[in-house]
Amino acid sequence: MKTIGSTIIMLALASSLFADNGKELKLASPDGTHEIVFYQKQVSPAVNELCYRVDYKSQPVVNESRAGLELDNRIWEMALGVRNLKQPACWMDNLEVDSVTYQPETNLTWQPLYGERSSVRDHYRAGTLCLSKKDNSGYRLNIEVRAYNEGVAFRYFFPEHPKAIFHKVVGDLTEYALPAGTKAWTEQWAQAFFERLNIDDIKHPVERALTFELPNGKWAALADADVDDWCLTKYLVSTDKKNTLTSVMYSPVDVVTYYATPWKIVMAADKPGELLEHNDIIQNLNPPCEIADAAAWVKPGKIMRETTITTEGAIATIDFCAAHHIPYMLFDWQWYMPCTSHDGDATKVVDKLDMPRVVAYGKEKGVGIWVYVNQHALMKQMLELFPLLRQWGIVGVKSGFVQYASHRWATWLHDMVRLAAENHLLMNIHDEYRPSGFSRTYPNLLTQEGICGNEEFPDATHNVTIPFTRMINGAADYTICYFDKRLKTTHAHQLAASLVFYSPLQTIFWYDKPSFYHGEPEMEWFENLQTVFDDTKVLDGAPGKNITMARRKGQEWFLGAMTNNEGSEEEIPLDFLDKNKVYLASVYTDGGEKVKTRTQVECSYLLVDASMTMKFDLKPSGGAAVRFVPVEAKEAKGFKKYKGKIL
Repeated sequence: MKTIGSTIIMLALASSLFADNGKELKLASPDGTHEIVFYQKQVSPAVNELCYRVDYKSQPVVNESRAGLELDNRIWEMALGVRNLKQPACWMDNLEVDSVTYQPETNLTWQPLYGERSSVRDHYRAGTLCLSKKDNSGYRLNIEVRAYNEGVAFRYFFPEHPKAIFHKVVGDLTEYALPAGTKAWTEQWAQAFFERLNIDDIKHPVERALTFELPNGKWAALADADVDDWCLTKYLVSTDKKNTLTSVMYSPVDVVTYYATPWKIVMAADKPGELLEHNDIIQNLNPPCEIADAAAWVKPGKIMRETTITTEGAIATIDFCAAHHIPYMLFDWQWYMPCTSHDGDATKVVDKLDMPRVVAYGKEKGVGIWVYVNQHALMKQMLELFPLLRQWGIVGVKSGFVQYASHRWATWLHDMVRLAAENHLLMNIHDEYRPSGFSRTYPNLLTQEGICGNEEFPDATHNVTIPFTRMINGAADYTICYFDKRLKTTHAHQLAASLVFYSPLQTIFWYDKPSFYHGEPEMEWFENLQTVFDDTKVLDGAPGKNITMARRKGQEWFLGAMTNNEGSEEEIPLDFLDKNKVYLASVYTDGGEKVKTRTQVECSYLLVDASMTMKFDLKPSGGAAVRFVPVEAKEAKGFKKYKGKIL
């Protein structure tokens, strides 16, 4: 049950921040860029319609649109003796606005256990629109609204019903009327490729986050937050309204009041990269960490898959991981059999794998062991399996082929993460699940798939679309397949992807084996790469074209630049660096045939500072990766200063 104490605190306190006529809720973000308005209008006698609109910098992002939920409580009403209520055509029709209240402005900063930045600002204005029915049914509905500098958010809240009538939500009436000419970057499922469509051409439900190019040159995105007790909701074009998206619930949701739905988020920005930079709004709309000792055992890091499922293969892979600063190793499917059947038993390891020996050797070498468990075994054995895995010394579980779209499976999945936390197990959820900020509350959920990653061998144009769409949701396990011959991009593109695609658990050798490594010098990039950061900046880019990102960990900066299938020329100002320091830049680019390794990655080492601009000629499907480390004068000797050469 979703219950938020602050929801009902100080609802009686009115604020003088905005004019209030008692029927309209109007909020502007602290910086004044975002504005959202909720109001009710009468569309016919005895029929009211709840509406809202959203503006960014005084220009429309969402035009007047319908809001609300559809309920079917008739059976529960009858069962509890409430049998004389008139049933309106739509449950929302006979709700009336009772009051509008505003809460004091919130402005605080908090430190996540890990993330894309070490400090998150939570700054917003909030208000609540309260509605009720006047037919003695006891039904009430509140609209809780927040306006952040990053975007606006709202959710529906059911106060406790006086007769304890269960609420069956059968439809989400929320619509999004976009400006004419808006384009959307769409995916029909979480691991799909992208289609850039007009709003009226979205004929099948599409995933969130959903990114828009607005006709005025601005950008926007729809997302959600705090979705651990709800079903998957997608977006579909309206059948009777132009340029309008409707909300499509995967399944009904049964509610015991009081209860808050997930947050619906509308973000807007001048540039597409700002949508990604501002995705902390999703974390801010989730509850704080509920694992008291999380800092003691929740440790992000890189991971490599062991592909042979043998003791000998595992020992070799652990040695490789230890030598190259990879703290985790994964046994994927088939370490127990049959792994995709209810007849499978994840408490029994296949004969060719000596799990106790492998775990002990990994511990000796500083490499923690993860295991894959399919939903069949999780459904049947999770309560006994998780304590057993902890007893074995396993540190993490990758759950595979898990259902989550319906209300039933969504609650089951998030309860799985909670049970894992009780047993000090880290989690990585595959396949279709996409995050909505739950890792703030349960940070043992390090990452999840929900992305068309390297297992599908997408092209470079797909890859440079991901940051502005899927990555708004949060971390994604892209599964870098660095040495695989099926890659459709260059290897420098893959190096950059390991930085650009944020994942606290970063898989960097998915289909690879230790024997595939032949001393390629760019391996040092992976050795030094961090997976969580103190600061993150999107320097340039647009969906389908290119992306350049910089991330800081301590005093070091990491930069990743990726281009599409056509290639691009990039000029990257280094003004994000400390202006008082000189840095040694370790640069990894596509060198072509002149580099006599199979990956053809050229490694250069140059001295740079914040006043410089680095220039890159990125080959088609290519990229570049750079590590910046501050150096003193003595350390700088022997390295040349960068003089503007195109790399």
